[in-house]
Amino acid sequence: MRLVQVMVPEGKRETILRTLDDEDIDYVVTDETSDREYTAMVTFPLPQSAVEPVLEQLHDAGLDREAYTVVLDAETVISRRFEKLVERYEEDEENGNRIAREELAARARSLAPEWRTFATMTAISSVVATAGLLLDSAAVVVGSMVIAPLIGPAMATSTGSVVDDRELLLRGVKLQVAGGVLAVVAAAAFAILLRTAHVVPLEAADVFAIDEVRERLVPDVLSLAIALGAGAAGALSLSTGVSTALVGVMIAAALVPPTAVVGIGLAWGSPQTVSGALVLVLVNFLSINFAALAVLWLMGYRPKSWFRREEARSATLKRIASLGVALLVLSTLLAGVTYGTYQTAAFEENVRTTVDDTLADYAGLERLSVRVTYDQRFPFTRPERVTVTVGHPPGQETPRLASTLAERIDALEDPAFRAESDVTVEVQYVVVDVARSERARLSAPHASTGVRETGAGVTETPA
Repeated sequence: MRLVQVMVPEGKRETILRTLDDEDIDYVVTDETSDREYTAMVTFPLPQSAVEPVLEQLHDAGLDREAYTVVLDAETVISRRFEKLVERYEEDEENGNRIAREELAARARSLAPEWRTFATMTAISSVVATAGLLLDSAAVVVGSMVIAPLIGPAMATSTGSVVDDRELLLRGVKLQVAGGVLAVVAAAAFAILLRTAHVVPLEAADVFAIDEVRERLVPDVLSLAIALGAGAAGALSLSTGVSTALVGVMIAAALVPPTAVVGIGLAWGSPQTVSGALVLVLVNFLSINFAALAVLWLMGYRPKSWFRREEARSATLKRIASLGVALLVLSTLLAGVTYGTYQTAAFEENVRTTVDDTLADYAGLERLSVRVTYDQRFPFTRPERVTVTVGHPPGQETPRLASTLAERIDALEDPAFRAESDVTVEVQYVVVDVARSERARLSAPHASTGVRETGAGVTETPA
C-alpha cells in the first residue's frame, strides 16, 4: 500500500477533492500557507495498483502533471473505505499488481547509481570474478555477482524506453556500455598483474582448462534462456515493487563471469580463444534488455501524455525488433555450439563402439578409457586426437592398433563433423593383472575382490 501526498494548485481544490470523494478515498487536507501557487496539500492512502489510475484521474481534474507529488510506502492503514478500495482494485485485472508509472521511473533511477560509485563497484566485482575464475572457486564467482551493480542500467534503459524518458534511457545505455568495457578492462589489468607477478604461473592452455573458465568459452542456447529469464525477472520485480536484490544477482550471473573470461583471454594473449565468451556477453546484454523491455511494455506502461504514446509505441517496438534481430543473429552461433555438443557426444560414442569392435578381435585386451581432444575455436569444434588406453595381461604381446583404429575412425560416417585434417590416434597399453583372493572367496562366496596391477601401483577394484 502507498501513502500519496499532492500539492493542490489554486482553483483546483474543489474538483480534486470531489474526485477523491467519488472514488471513496479517505484523505486529509492541510492548508498551504507559504504564499506559493498551491493552496493545500492532500494526503491519502491507496492500494499499490490504484496509484497510477487515481493520479490519472486527478490530472484530468486539473492537477498539474509536474506538481509536487510524493508516493511513500505505508505499513498499515485501518479504514473500511480503504478495504473496499483494495477489493475493488484487486478485481481490476487491467492494472494488475504493478506500481505506478512515476514510481517505476523513480525506482529505475535509484537503481542506476552515479558514475563514480557504479564504476568502482563494477571494477571491484570484475576483479573478484577474475580471482574466482582463476582459483576455480564457484563461491568467489558468486560473491562477485552480489556486489555487481548491473541491474540498474538495464532497468533504466527499459523503463526510459517505455515511459518515453529520454534522459533515463540514455543514462541506462551509457552505463551499460561503459560498465561492460570497464569490466573487461579491469579483469584484463588484474589478470596481467597476476601473470607478470607469477602469482598465476600458468600457460594459456592451462588457464583455459580451468573448469570455471572453460565452461564459458563455448556457450550454448541455454545461456540465452538464462539471460532472457534474468531480464524478465528484473522487469517483474521492478514493476511490482518487490526487492530486486536477488534478481540483480541473477543478472550479474549472466554478465560478470563472461566479461572476466574475456579479460583473462586478453591478459594471456589469446583473444580468439575467448571469442565465445565475448559473444556470450553480447547475447546476455541484448537478452536482458530485450526481455525487460518486452515485459514492461506488455504490463501496460506508457508515457504520461497521450499524444506522445504513439511516438513512444513506435520507438519501443522498433527497439524490441532491433534487439530481437540482433539476438537472432547471435543466437545462431549459440545454436551451432549446441549442435556441436550433440555431434561431439555422438562422435565419442561412435569412437567407443569402434574401439570395442576392434578389441573384440584380440583375446585378453580390454578398453580402459577413450579420451578425445578437440580444437575448440568458437563456434566450431573439431576432433584432433583420440587417445585409447588398452589393458592386457602380463606377458602378452601387444598388437599395433593405432593404424587400424585410425582407418576405422576416419571411415565413420559423420561428414559434418569431419576435421580439416586427419585425426591422430594414440594407443596406450597398460599391464593388468587380475587375481581372486582366496580369503574373500571363503568368507564371501557371493562376492570377490580383484587386484588390478598397473605401472602406477596396485588398486583394489570389484571383479
